[in-house]
Amino acid sequence: MKLKELFNGIAAVPEELSDIEITGLFSDSRREMGEGSLFVCLNGKRFDAHSAIGELSEKGVSAFVTERDCNIKNQIIVSDTRAALSRLWSNFCGNPEKKMKMVAVTGTNGKTTVTTVLKNLLSLSGEKVGLIGTCGDEIGDTFYHSDRLAPSTPEQEDLYPLLKKMTDAGCKYCIMEATSQGLEQRRLSGVEFEVAAFTNLTQDHLDFHGNMENYYQAKKILFSQCKKALVNLDDGYGRRLYEEIGCEKYGYSIDGETDFIADAIALRPHGSIYWYVSKSRAYRTEIKLPGSYNVSNTLCAMGIMELLGYAPSDFTALIKNVHGVRGRCEVAPTGRDFTVIIDYAHSPDALENILSSVKECADGRVVCLFGCGGDRDPIKRPLMAKSAAKYADFLIVTSDNPRTENPHAIIEQIIAGLSGEKTEYIEIDNRREAIFWAIENARKNDTIVLCGKGHEDYQVIGTEKIHFDEREIVAEALEKIKDREG
Repeated sequence: MKLKELFNGIAAVPEELSDIEITGLFSDSRREMGEGSLFVCLNGKRFDAHSAIGELSEKGVSAFVTERDCNIKNQIIVSDTRAALSRLWSNFCGNPEKKMKMVAVTGTNGKTTVTTVLKNLLSLSGEKVGLIGTCGDEIGDTFYHSDRLAPSTPEQEDLYPLLKKMTDAGCKYCIMEATSQGLEQRRLSGVEFEVAAFTNLTQDHLDFHGNMENYYQAKKILFSQCKKALVNLDDGYGRRLYEEIGCEKYGYSIDGETDFIADAIALRPHGSIYWYVSKSRAYRTEIKLPGSYNVSNTLCAMGIMELLGYAPSDFTALIKNVHGVRGRCEVAPTGRDFTVIIDYAHSPDALENILSSVKECADGRVVCLFGCGGDRDPIKRPLMAKSAAKYADFLIVTSDNPRTENPHAIIEQIIAGLSGEKTEYIEIDNRREAIFWAIENARKNDTIVLCGKGHEDYQVIGTEKIHFDEREIVAEALEKIKDREG
């Protein structure tokens, strides 16, 4: 593609550069590149890629996108190289996001459940849908395992080829999780969303954003590029967002009166029944996802369906056929007189959500096994302990993805939050050993909740990603008990 075509709608290209043929787009100076390469200089927290121009010029890079005059002939200067990178990738891939109806969900908790339920509802309605999320990516019925080590919106070099793959496959919709980091880094710059939804905001990712206000402002970016917004008015930040945004907006609530509400909620161990109320009409709704927070999540998904033009009478009948999400309140088979649940909860609010829901239905003790990720927000570690202690009868404090931190040092920071709490606990640094201990010491009617890993089938120790699937580990622990019993 010629450079002038690549910059269509982005910036003017000097005449002497306009006919350069570009065969590859790059923003990582460590990549192999040469003639035909366009390099976009990003100014990061640790490295300013403008400083690599000299080295890359020697390798034959054809042109550079910069935010300042770098005293080279083959540069195109823009005000924001991150935003430009998104638009360049869009043009490079043929603007695939303009060929589908784009829907995004943002918030601390609930994104994966809302997007997955929405994708299933649209699929059951006869539509071909693409999904980009924490658990992986989907095009129609085909699942693609994600190599992303963090639950973040994909980098542009992965995102736009994936969107093109969706359009080539005939997808009408793309449903995606929009993360705060991805939004702040302008990975979705220029994308217009049919509907954008906000679920909630609680403490998380402060290692990246620094404080809650920055975190909120990053989420808010999404609502400057959508036609319609759907906001959770049960959340304090949601109420603030609703007042501050200027697009066409709607609210949803399980506690108050607004555009979409859940009424007469009846919680059950394996799901709930409630009335979906919209425009003064009510529709009986049955879901197979337990907990009041999943009433909120499914309400959000159905609200989006209505904003996309689908009839409530249709999707409220379909949602009873939608099952839970892998790693979100997932019951692992035990064949014993106790229950094991695997959940992704890794923030204080998420822990309270899952444990309070389990507590409502538990016949025996609620045992919570959890840890905190290394090289991530240390402030939330004692808060996680306090949240877990509110609803659990016994805690097993262990590691999550320790990364380059000392696992025991992380645990000590978690334990500090249990000062003054009466909940009993045990510390076991090794997560595999902790799961075995939980299974081997389970009592009749216990519900053991393994929090933090959810859908993940790996653990990051140091800089190494190792296979670690809690379903397999639970099965191994159960087999050990069986062998011991003879």
